[in-house]
This record gives sequence, C-alpha cells and structure tokens, in this order.
Amino acid sequence: MSQSTMQTLKLEIDGPVATLTMNRPDKRNAMNDQLLSELDVFFTKPPENVKVVILSGTEGHFCSGLDLSEHVARDAEGTLRHSRGWHAVMDKIQFSGLPVVSAMFGAVIGGGLELATATHVRIAEPSVIFQLPEGRRGIYVGGGASVRVGRILGADRMIEMMLTGRKYNADEGLRLGLCHYAVGPGQAMDMARDLAGKIASNAGLSNYIMIHALARIEDMSKADGLFTESLCAALTQTSPDAQEGLKAFLQKRSPEFR
Repeated sequence: MSQSTMQTLKLEIDGPVATLTMNRPDKRNAMNDQLLSELDVFFTKPPENVKVVILSGTEGHFCSGLDLSEHVARDAEGTLRHSRGWHAVMDKIQFSGLPVVSAMFGAVIGGGLELATATHVRIAEPSVIFQLPEGRRGIYVGGGASVRVGRILGADRMIEMMLTGRKYNADEGLRLGLCHYAVGPGQAMDMARDLAGKIASNAGLSNYIMIHALARIEDMSKADGLFTESLCAALTQTSPDAQEGLKAFLQKRSPEFR
C-alpha cells in the first residue's frame, strides 16, 4: 500500500506542513486495522520536505476508539500481537522525528485518546470528550494508554477514569494535560496551522532532538538524564543551524534553517 492508495486517511500538503485527516465519518473515525495500517505507511516514509504533521478527524469527531463492529475474536497470543502492533504504530507517530499537532473535536475516546497522546501538540475544541470506556466493555487498554495517558494523569486518576468511565471536556483536559490548548468552536484547525507553521520554521535537528530526547530522559535516572542533555546540547549547538541561529540573532532577522 502506498500513500496514493490510502482509503481512510486524506493527505494534503501545504509547503512543509502535511495534514492527515482520518476519514471514516460514518464510524466517528473509529480505528480499524486499515486506518492503523495507513498511519503506519505515512509515518514510515513521510513525503519529502514535510517538516510538521497536523492530524485531525472529520465531520465532528477526532477518533472514537477501536471499531468494535470490526472486532475480530483472537486468542491470547493473537491479542498480544495485535496490541504490540498498535504500540509499534503509536511509537512511530511519536518518534518519526516529525512534530505532530492534533486538532481535536468530538470523540477522543479509547484508542482515539491513545492516538492523541502519541502526538506532541494537542488542541481541543469545546465539543471534545476524553474518555477511556474499556471498563464498560470488560476489556483493558491495548494501544499505549497505560503509559502515555498514565504519565499525563498519574496512575491514581487514570484508575478512577477507567473504573467509572468518566468523561473529561476540553477545559478539564487542559487542566489535566490531556490537551495543551482549549479553543473555541471551529478554531482547532486554524490554531494547528498557525502552530505547525511556527514549528516548521524551527531547525529540523532541534525538533528531532526534542521529540526523541525528552520522552526518553523521563525514563532515566537524574544523572543519566543530565548526561543525555549534554550530548543533545553538543549535537545541536555545534550544528550549521546553530551557527545560522546565532548569526540571525546578531543581525536581528529571522533565521533561515536548512
């Protein structure tokens, strides 16, 4: 499968910004194997010259989670392998090296929240519903929420959220860290484009290092994290982009990174 044959994702490219729109409106953009595979294809080999990705949904919803209507009965091993496949794609989104901005509205539920928390900048409109309803289905999260959502909320709050099926709105999500911005109706995409443009103007190496280093430093001891920080500083501060950034600052102009 190539990007030109994608069925559940729409791709638009405007200069250095690629916009990916999940396009299963009759399913509230629920995640199935086809959509997961198309995300995998895109982030495995993004188009050349793309520096930032905007991820969004269509017709009022971001992503309502796993498409239960296409649920396939699996044994324990099959379920394990399927979950690990989700993890691989979510890791690819988080660590492809491209900053990903989520423009969210409507359902950000279950697997949709797992997908959102694999992205780096999250914008929520008032219609957003953040929820992990797996407890009501007699199942457990399998797409990475234990780690990504758990690290945002903390285990205590995530346990309560899953036990009760609690829903959080955009303002609550902003307070808790599930989103970074809460905006008015219809404003998420405009802000996403604005922020994507700013991010695209950064040095590519700096963006790459920030995406890869910080999430890993979080897993390290203090001493290991500080040493890793020094390595990252050495890489970025001796790069041609750093030389251009300093020159631009001294000349009081915007930098022109590679």
